[in-house]
Amino acid sequence: MARKTLSLLWMIVLTLSVLSQSSPGPSPRNLPRGYTIPQLDLATENARQTVVDREAGQYLGHPTTVLLEDNRTIITVYPKGHGKGAILLKRSTDGGRTWSDRLPTPKSWETSLETPTIHRVIDPQGRKRLIVFSGLYPIRSSLSTDDGQTWSELKPIGDYGGIVTMGFVEKLRTGPGHYLAMFHDDGRFFTREGKKSPFMTLYQIFSKDGGQTWSPPEKIYESDQIHLCEPGVIRSPNGREMAVLLRENRRVRNSHIIFSRDEGKTWSAPRELPGSLTGDRHTGKYGPDGRLFISFRDMALETPTHGDWVGWVGRYDDLLKGTEGEYRVRLMENYPNAKGWDGDCAYPGVEVLPDGTFVTTTYGHWAPGEMPWIVSIRLKLKDLDAKRGGLRR
Repeated sequence: MARKTLSLLWMIVLTLSVLSQSSPGPSPRNLPRGYTIPQLDLATENARQTVVDREAGQYLGHPTTVLLEDNRTIITVYPKGHGKGAILLKRSTDGGRTWSDRLPTPKSWETSLETPTIHRVIDPQGRKRLIVFSGLYPIRSSLSTDDGQTWSELKPIGDYGGIVTMGFVEKLRTGPGHYLAMFHDDGRFFTREGKKSPFMTLYQIFSKDGGQTWSPPEKIYESDQIHLCEPGVIRSPNGREMAVLLRENRRVRNSHIIFSRDEGKTWSAPRELPGSLTGDRHTGKYGPDGRLFISFRDMALETPTHGDWVGWVGRYDDLLKGTEGEYRVRLMENYPNAKGWDGDCAYPGVEVLPDGTFVTTTYGHWAPGEMPWIVSIRLKLKDLDAKRGGLRR
């Protein structure tokens, strides 16, 4: 009976949380700014680290990855610069142990204005494609029908723009070829003549043809008191619910989370995440035992590893209930950039191989005074568990 009552209450919340609703501000819930769970440190374990790409004097940043169906080929894209810059492409055929040289790309990829992202999409007829998005105005995409060997030129997907497009592309249960994608904007890039607004707005778009075309953007949430952005999605273990983790860019509150049980038609009101999950650009996958590994930039308001590349280990129930999780892990130490900011790192890709190995890939300032480069790290949760055994809470 109690379970049915909770389910009914949840549906009422979702119904009241209409898609176009704008909130005047954050929820009143204030969680601790720090965390109490233990944190491992892998920053000095160089044997785990593989250099994906490095160029003396050149900023290389913001990679995303996709694992192909052979469960060993990983493709990554990243900009030759801080967001803006030619999109670079590399491939690993051995699960991230080694990486190719930079691969040929279309001429239009040199005109990319912002962080590219790569995703797998499958249309209603079962044809597989890879899709790369490039943001600001207008949002453009490039498609490959041969697993990244050749690509179309970048073309606008509509008369609108946005930042970090697309934070994720999620296959929906509403039909073959149906996908949901999200991005955000602060008013500067949504239109051709956009201007910066005090509000940050989170948008979603839908595709019913495997990513070849997309619906007009729909507003999910906006606020001038908290700036929620850079969405990362995680499905519940039974697949019936989506949780989206969000960066809080005003740095006045923890990261936030929203939920949907109707494939994105409606979303719950945002609520704070624990300090243990407060950061930027959350990307997560399930391990063989059903636990989650989520990679992100550590931006907790109280943390000894501020601005470093970190991971979180826990369960979906932790996201649902707002609990801290099992433990965190510092993957690599990030050093301040030329402007003195210590958080210029960690837009990560996370993939899981059949043997339970996580391959997580990102950029960062991995040496003092040097430009950032791209690194991939391999880990297994059972190995981290063994290390955790020697730590006190």
